[in-house]
Amino acid sequence: MKYGESAFDVLYLVFAIAAGIVMLVRAKKKPGKLMGAAALVLGLGDAFHLVPRVLNYFIEADLTAWLGMGKFVTSVTMTVFYVLVYYIFLGYFKKKENRWLSLAVWALAIVRIILCLLPQNGWFENASDVKWGVIRNVPFAVLGAVCIVLWFIERKKSGILKPTWLLILLSFLFYIPVAVAAGLVPMLGMLMLPKTVCYIVMIALFLTAVLKKRETAE
Repeated sequence: MKYGESAFDVLYLVFAIAAGIVMLVRAKKKPGKLMGAAALVLGLGDAFHLVPRVLNYFIEADLTAWLGMGKFVTSVTMTVFYVLVYYIFLGYFKKKENRWLSLAVWALAIVRIILCLLPQNGWFENASDVKWGVIRNVPFAVLGAVCIVLWFIERKKSGILKPTWLLILLSFLFYIPVAVAAGLVPMLGMLMLPKTVCYIVMIALFLTAVLKKRETAE
């Protein structure tokens, strides 16, 4: 189990970070650059959590604080990732930015990050408080819902990125039970595997769009 999970985590991180760098270098348009930035943010952020998790299998050391800090960093970078997904949507479909919608997206992201910064989360103790798991994920779930609705509305025009709305939806369906109740039901942690698969597919779609020069909807 530990070898399979560790190999999967390492391959995911290498793919996400490498794909992000390739997209940033190869992209010719702003949406493509944002796709690269999103992949890089996701990969680097997840590394803070997954690297200590992998090390925890193979070394005898107390990594509780590192695992907790990794969860905190990942919580913040996932929030940034979905802000970028919102701006990828605007650029990909050449949409005029709605000031109020953008304000709402930023407000949700900032509230989420502020909630993650509060000591009640118990990050350094790697705590799993159900109440705070719910509180800090409410604005995050709403942010995700905004992205899902936007990409769903334009799904018929999305071309190569058509499954994006579904991948976002599935990633949240897999993530929320883990974030809220994995401390009470450890087996829920297994849902992180299909959640990560959703991210891998999303990054692969972004990479394909950039390499095939389809950084905007046709």
